[in-house]
Amino acid sequence: MSMNIRSATLDDKEAILTLVNKLAEFERKKPEEVQLTLDKIESHCFAHTKYFHTLIAEKNKTPVGYALYFFSYSAYAGAPVLYLEDVFVESEHRHQGIGKALLAKLAKLAIENKCCRMEWHAFTWNETAIEFYKNLGATPKHDLLQFRLSGEPLDKLSSLVE
Repeated sequence: MSMNIRSATLDDKEAILTLVNKLAEFERKKPEEVQLTLDKIESHCFAHTKYFHTLIAEKNKTPVGYALYFFSYSAYAGAPVLYLEDVFVESEHRHQGIGKALLAKLAKLAIENKCCRMEWHAFTWNETAIEFYKNLGATPKHDLLQFRLSGEPLDKLSSLVE
């Protein structure tokens, strides 16, 4: 059985959406919470301005996992940061090195793009993922909290600008 990690192409948009929905199910989200569409994948990942990039993990030429990432910037370090938004491998394909291969490819991309680091988040309940990341040498940042502003609070804050 051959395994391959590659950059997604426009032909992968259906597979990307399927895998995103499977991740949402794993994360115990309701199907209607996923607002990503095929049109959004096409315009946000494959148009001139790319808001995100995607790697596809294939086994025997069938997509079985993905990593969705983008670049941000650290002013303190004066360098780009590779931010991993999602990483997912279908349950029946876990423990076969696919997740590690996805992260290794991302690490290579981070180095090629002269990033100072890779960052991502993990849910506190996902002990398997946390242990996997720690085994790779990743360390949690106990002094940083992730904050999110969306919906009505985001609208309210933006209304302060005329």
